[in-house]
Amino acid sequence: MKAALLVIDLQKKFFEIDDAHSESLKLAIDYINEAITIFRKKGFPIISIQHKDENEGLIPGNEEFEVHESVKLEPQDLRIEKTYGNSFTKTKLNEKLRQLDVDTVVITGFCAEECVLSTYFGAEDNDFTPVILRSAIASGNPNHINFVEEISNLISVGALTKFL
Repeated sequence: MKAALLVIDLQKKFFEIDDAHSESLKLAIDYINEAITIFRKKGFPIISIQHKDENEGLIPGNEEFEVHESVKLEPQDLRIEKTYGNSFTKTKLNEKLRQLDVDTVVITGFCAEECVLSTYFGAEDNDFTPVILRSAIASGNPNHINFVEEISNLISVGALTKFL
C-alpha cells in the first residue's frame, strides 16, 4: 500500500462562515496536523486541495483562498486547485497520484457532506482506495460528519500510524 494524504479546502474563507463551521474546522485541525506529521515522517505525499471560485473571491492571491495558518502544510507539499466538489474532476489529482504510485488516499478536510464525500467517491471511481481519517473532517452540522464517517472506510490516527 502506498498512501497519500488529501487535505481538502482548509482555506481561510471557510473558517469565517459562522461559528459552527469554524468550531468544527478547529476540532478537525489537530487530527489533520497529526496525520500531516505521520505522512511527512514516513515520506508519503501530502496534497493540499484548494477550492477556486471567482464569485466567492476564492482565487489565488486573495487572502481568503490561502490555507489557514493553523494547518501545518509546507511549501514542498503538492497543491491542487479545484472548481468542483470532487477533487478529481477536471484537475491533475489523478495524474499526480499515478505518478507517485499511490493506491490509497486518506481524506481529510472540509466540508464532510460536500467536497470530502464527493472526493471519496471520485477516488473510488478512479480505482483508488479511499479512507476517511476519523475526526479529521468538518461541517457546520455534526450529523453530516457522523453520516460520512458511518458510510465510509474509516481509520483512526492510531491505526494510521501502525499501517503506514
